[in-house]
Amino acid sequence: MLNRQPSASAFVIVLAVGAAQCSKSASAPAAPTSSALWGDMKPIVSVKELMESTIDPLSDGIFDAVGSDVDQGKYVEVQPKTNEDWEKVRAAAISLGEAIYLLKVPRPFAPAGDENVSQGPNPPELSPAQIEAKVKSDPVLWNAKIEALRNVALEVLDVVKRRDTQALFDAGGDLDRACEGCHLEYWYPGEDRRREQRRVGGLEQLKKP
Repeated sequence: MLNRQPSASAFVIVLAVGAAQCSKSASAPAAPTSSALWGDMKPIVSVKELMESTIDPLSDGIFDAVGSDVDQGKYVEVQPKTNEDWEKVRAAAISLGEAIYLLKVPRPFAPAGDENVSQGPNPPELSPAQIEAKVKSDPVLWNAKIEALRNVALEVLDVVKRRDTQALFDAGGDLDRACEGCHLEYWYPGEDRRREQRRVGGLEQLKKP
């Protein structure tokens, strides 16, 4: 049996392959970090339209999953019962958690020509320009409101894993507070003041003999 030594040409091939692999490794771009995007994100619609067409309907998939309803004069308990029911809740939570991050993409706050109900004395809503000014003056708060809503979506995903109906009901309350907290800050902040006035007025009525 002959023991053959590698030829000079074989060494050349091995070295060439090794050099190519090293060169490929050295020139390969690093994987994007969690804060990097793989490309530009260009919005299609305004914040108002995104809320009406995407975020609100997805929220309803969680709100409407548990509670009570009236059917022919009788109260009916509504809750997920089958795997399919729970999967629908899971899909709504995933979609909501992803969609809410689209509010991080700069976009108009309302369609062109839509000024919200911001005209006249003591208007109940802020104009798109006023909302934009608030966001630009404190972007940290804007992102905090987004994260609060996303955290509820993550909460619901955990609830789905546990199939916990009561926890899902509680998560609906958390979702309502997250939504309302953002609306009171950026959409109709005067409503918070009006609620307080009504509350104080009611207390004053109770004090009267």
